[in-house]
Amino acid sequence: VQLQASGGGLVQAGGSLRLSCAASGRTFSSYDMGWFRQAPGKEREFVASISWSGGSTYYADSVKGRFTISKNNAKNTVYLQMNSLKPEDTAVYYCAAKGRIATVYAYWGQGTLVTVSS
Repeated sequence: VQLQASGGGLVQAGGSLRLSCAASGRTFSSYDMGWFRQAPGKEREFVASISWSGGSTYYADSVKGRFTISKNNAKNTVYLQMNSLKPEDTAVYYCAAKGRIATVYAYWGQGTLVTVSS
């Protein structure tokens, strides 16, 4: 599966952005999807994930209550709605996919930069 992330940009603290990740290739509905981020000088970290059916979601504590992950299987797209953004949310955001029983994300998009100004 090929992944293409978009929607990043510059936003003021307290603002909102919605990231999109469009998938092509094999059956999108069969994959669990995740969002990760990497801030300058830091390691990549988990942000949120959603199960293949959309029935289960998980969030990092740092974004819980502010970010929402969703999946539209008809459009082969996963979204990350980000509200109440903080400067510490500044990072390159990556979407990723894994099979239902896989334990690691095998497919990665190219990343989209989110910059939150104070």
